[in-house]
Amino acid sequence: MAVDYGADLIYTEETIDFKMIRSIRRDNEALGTVDFIDKSDGTVFFRTCDKEQNKVVFQLGTSNAQRALQVGKLVEPYVAGLDVNMGCPKEFSIKGGMGAALLTQPEKVKSILTTLVQGLSIPVTCKIRLLPTLEDTIKLCKIIEECQVAAIAIHGRTRVERPNHPNHNDMIKEIAQVLTIPVIANGGSKEISCYEDIDKFRNECGAASVMLGRSAMWNCSILRPEGYLPLETVIETYLRYCIQYDNPFTYSKYAVQNMLRELQDTIRGKAFLETQTLQEICAIWGLDDFFKSELTRQNQARKSINFEVKNGKTALPPSADHVKIEKREEDGQIIVEMPIQFIRGNFNNADLPKMLLNTHIFRNELDGPHYSHSVVDKFFSASVIVDGVKYASTLREKSKRYSEQGAATVCLHALELVDKTYGFSPAEGARKYQHILNTYANVKRQSNESNIQDVKVEKEADWKKRKVETSNVKQTNEVSQEENYR
Repeated sequence: MAVDYGADLIYTEETIDFKMIRSIRRDNEALGTVDFIDKSDGTVFFRTCDKEQNKVVFQLGTSNAQRALQVGKLVEPYVAGLDVNMGCPKEFSIKGGMGAALLTQPEKVKSILTTLVQGLSIPVTCKIRLLPTLEDTIKLCKIIEECQVAAIAIHGRTRVERPNHPNHNDMIKEIAQVLTIPVIANGGSKEISCYEDIDKFRNECGAASVMLGRSAMWNCSILRPEGYLPLETVIETYLRYCIQYDNPFTYSKYAVQNMLRELQDTIRGKAFLETQTLQEICAIWGLDDFFKSELTRQNQARKSINFEVKNGKTALPPSADHVKIEKREEDGQIIVEMPIQFIRGNFNNADLPKMLLNTHIFRNELDGPHYSHSVVDKFFSASVIVDGVKYASTLREKSKRYSEQGAATVCLHALELVDKTYGFSPAEGARKYQHILNTYANVKRQSNESNIQDVKVEKEADWKKRKVETSNVKQTNEVSQEENYR
């Protein structure tokens, strides 16, 4: 989307070298992408396509020249360049000797960058933060320049400074004047509220170009010379790409949440926060039909590519239609498996899997339940034995308790004690604000309104006690008409 709106280059989020080295590369013909998959949990953490190949720069977190080169060779055919992150101030990066920790290790910086420049055919860049003094920063930049990198991005704050501190545009300008390589100015999101501000920031920093982070996340259309697009249009465009490229739900939700910001406090915003799947997000923005049509197109590919069970994936399949219950025998033990992940938000307190299973066992005087666990790469796998048969989910969970709920869910499905959508879609009443939003949609269809305004909830407790009467609702174009809606 950033490419569509006018970005010259786009950077991935920082990816740690170890994660990339242990990955599996796979050509995804159904999506037209190249995927890099984490072997530890089977998740796709880097997915790219031909459209962005000449635009995307892979941002690497590393503290070792040879590991960095190994990653560079992996991504070289698929990206426009490789960037070494030498500015991240977060604790995980610092403790690993990466990010801002490299700012005070010039010899290691020189080793990493020189190795990459000499070993790769694509351009190599790096991003730094300011050191405590201008003199020290220029000294480091000169070392970086001598490594023959293609450009250097400079965030105009020190390692200890945060976004609430002013960006030191003057220091970036001083540095740009003494370097011969292009300087990319960064850190000006608070100063950039429209397209014209981008060039203003660039001039103030004396830089060759500008790198945008937060301001582009808030509304990516800031990159358009023609000006902003409505946020609704931007979100819908983004979600369409998420559907087309099977973007993981957590990534998609994080991005939309950054766009909504204070609008999270509206009815639609609160309904969005309740979502547990990409399909639920898309339904809120009226893209449910588009989601289903794309799902049909990618159906077979999703089964073979994204939802293999052998690697113990942590992502729930998109619907119950993608699930197959498999039965096998191992050393005399009957084992029943299916891919299911326990999502707490899909259940009411009265229909939790373990509770339903316990009731069934008690009423039918069965033996069990007997739970057991194993831990693989910090993820939990659980099984439950009921009446001599072992039931287990092929998906791993991040907690022991959730893994037990997943195993119980498999048993309930295998014994046909629940509907096939149980666990895959929210139970009635589990999504409070989505129910309210759906009622608004019904009002819109019935009254043929051109626009429905989001209504801010002032007395949330009242919503639990009241049923929304749509038959007497007048057209609601103004937020102040909330009482009429109730």
